[in-house]
Amino acid sequence: MRRFTHFAALDWSGARGERQRGIALAVASGAAAPTLVRPGHIWSRAETLGWLEAAATAGDDVLIGFDFSAAFAFADRHAYFPEWADSPADMPGLWALVERLAATDPHYEAGSFLAHADARRHFRQRGGDVGDLFPRGGGRLRIVEQHQRETKQAASVSNFNLVGPAQVGKASLSGMRLLHRLRGRIPLWPLDPVPRSGPLLVEIYTSLAARAAGLPPGRSKIRDGATLDMALARLGSPPVRSRGPISDHVADALLSAAWLRSIAAEAAPWSPTRLTDRLAQTEGWTFGIV
Repeated sequence: MRRFTHFAALDWSGARGERQRGIALAVASGAAAPTLVRPGHIWSRAETLGWLEAAATAGDDVLIGFDFSAAFAFADRHAYFPEWADSPADMPGLWALVERLAATDPHYEAGSFLAHADARRHFRQRGGDVGDLFPRGGGRLRIVEQHQRETKQAASVSNFNLVGPAQVGKASLSGMRLLHRLRGRIPLWPLDPVPRSGPLLVEIYTSLAARAAGLPPGRSKIRDGATLDMALARLGSPPVRSRGPISDHVADALLSAAWLRSIAAEAAPWSPTRLTDRLAQTEGWTFGIV
């Protein structure tokens, strides 16, 4: 497996508005403690895109984990959006569709996509707005999401469900607008081959980092510096020595950057048994789910 010199983790947000307190970006380099990029700054999604584009231009050897889903379920129905003539055939086509329908939405939001008559049939939204093609229960899951539930590696919520604190569908839609812009500039594993040098994107769950650091399921959020330093130590990382309260988004980013560094050289995360070429093109995979 190729070596990286830097490991970045992006804790993301799909909330409305220009600047998001839920966005945090951290980098782990060498054997040092992970550090925040622009500590105390309230990020916009446009600024995050600018940081990623700068990494691409510089050719940094950085593995970048983002905490949103790159795609919706496809394998179960052989389509992202059954009964919609414009349903794309692969992930780049999905990102392009979201961008086309949400192009006038500010701050990389995606409300216009969700308001589209064909799109809304597939989602559960606030106010009791449940599309007629949203299945009973929790909603459709990607193969990686089914697998991690079956093996108890993690517990995700369907990206078609946009209701509740655990939903990441809105964040994923706004993230797809960024991935659309980064297409051809930074490869995404496993959609693209791993480049010999330069940056590489991977989808992550910050809860995987928390579990690897010994936090119990359902209690993966860290909100104080002492607990963060203990979790970092379990991943072989030096402490950040932050005292007192800390944002859980900041803690997620710092811990996930250290976690990426700790597992990137292992073979298993890069070769999950259930990952196929077709899934790589349509649904993607979450790095660290094996």
